[in-house]
Amino acid sequence: MAVFSIIKLSELERTKRLDAKFYDPYYFDLENKIKGKKWDYLGNLIIFNRRGIQPKYSDIPTKYRAVVSQNLLEDFLDIDNLPFVEEDFFNSKQAQVVKIKPFDVLIYTTGANIGRANIFYPKTIEAIASNHVNIIRADKSKINQLYLGTFLQSKIGRDWTNRWARGSDQEEIYPEDFEKFPVLIVDDNVQNEIANLVLQSFEFIETSSELYSQAENFLLEELGLKDFKPKYEKTYTAKLSDTFSANRIDAEYFQPAYEEVEKYLIKNFSAKPIKKLSFIEVTTGQYSEKYVDESEGMPYIRGTDLKNGTINTDDLVYISPEDQIESKKAKEGDVVVTRVGTIGLSARVPKECEGGTISDNLIRLRFDQQKLNSYYLTLFLGSPLGVNLMIKNSRGSVQQRLNQETLKEVIVPLLPLSTQQKIASLVQQSHEARKKAKELLEVAKKAVEIAIEKSEKEALGYIQKAFSGEFNH
Repeated sequence: MAVFSIIKLSELERTKRLDAKFYDPYYFDLENKIKGKKWDYLGNLIIFNRRGIQPKYSDIPTKYRAVVSQNLLEDFLDIDNLPFVEEDFFNSKQAQVVKIKPFDVLIYTTGANIGRANIFYPKTIEAIASNHVNIIRADKSKINQLYLGTFLQSKIGRDWTNRWARGSDQEEIYPEDFEKFPVLIVDDNVQNEIANLVLQSFEFIETSSELYSQAENFLLEELGLKDFKPKYEKTYTAKLSDTFSANRIDAEYFQPAYEEVEKYLIKNFSAKPIKKLSFIEVTTGQYSEKYVDESEGMPYIRGTDLKNGTINTDDLVYISPEDQIESKKAKEGDVVVTRVGTIGLSARVPKECEGGTISDNLIRLRFDQQKLNSYYLTLFLGSPLGVNLMIKNSRGSVQQRLNQETLKEVIVPLLPLSTQQKIASLVQQSHEARKKAKELLEVAKKAVEIAIEKSEKEALGYIQKAFSGEFNH
């Protein structure tokens, strides 16, 4: 059945929009619901609204970062992978204008994930916004910053972005467009309840990071490498016979620092190359560009989906079951690593991705969980130590690549299973804390939507019912 709207010419002149999407009846209905209660335009509720700038990135670590569009996820900012920025540039006048403050709302302004919003929660990181990220800062005397951030993160916030985005080839939204969003202003009590949920979710995210760091530190302590600092040599030599036996002539492979680490692990922990661990099956994934809707398909796991040692489901794509190759399907407990581009990202396949397909830019390791703990292996391979060992064995002049055979050359120390389980327990607790953080944030977003669609009273009731007696601190 066709859906249409009849628009007055004066409305076209006011909005300067001719695209049919803008006048979809859904948006008018939503606008009427908000404007039937206490509300105001976003532009009247904020003190800062600006898009970021193109950063000057640094190849070496600095204490300054940039938030780029790829760091904005469906729930929380990807803090671990914020790119470094040159110190002089960060301290320049133009960069300081777009310096991010705690609890600023950051919104993706271009491309497929346009409108995706995150709240900047880390108070110890100094960062600026890049040119595809918009900063919005609330006037605290008019609206709670965390409530406003949740409103913009909710489905309704995304809907407003979709309405005001413009462009034919690639849609884009500008700072002045955000200011036209009608925002529901709920009672202070409701705003505070929603804000408290968000704050609790941040606490769980920080707990998750702390637990993961504990797991990494415990791993290094057990390996005796916590204070071990291999010396990277600028110049060194290798025997011709070694180049023949390794079938390699690239300098990186013969870096003495790698050899020092390998010898140490082999001597002290009987570490073995993966190829000598007969219980590990190694295979690459399946290539596909034919995607379907989630309701019709199975997950297609790509390198970009690997986050924090697991599969991030925010941007999963799906392929038809008819196109799946049986031998390329994933099972819970499989460990996957990236083989092109950024070498060394690793993840354990969680239950919700079981039956999905591993993409061709990943290598899958499948093994008996009674012989090797999958959480432990994922942590080892994803640690700087494991990543460097994979980089050592990668090949390629323009772009580094791992393949099944070169990955099999990477050595793995087999700590006692009891020790592996202790490390795994910390990682599992980390994942569980992140899961709870997402649950809290989802309740906060849903409460905003209930307040708009129904009432503030029902929004409060939903919060109380969803988390009554749970997640106590």
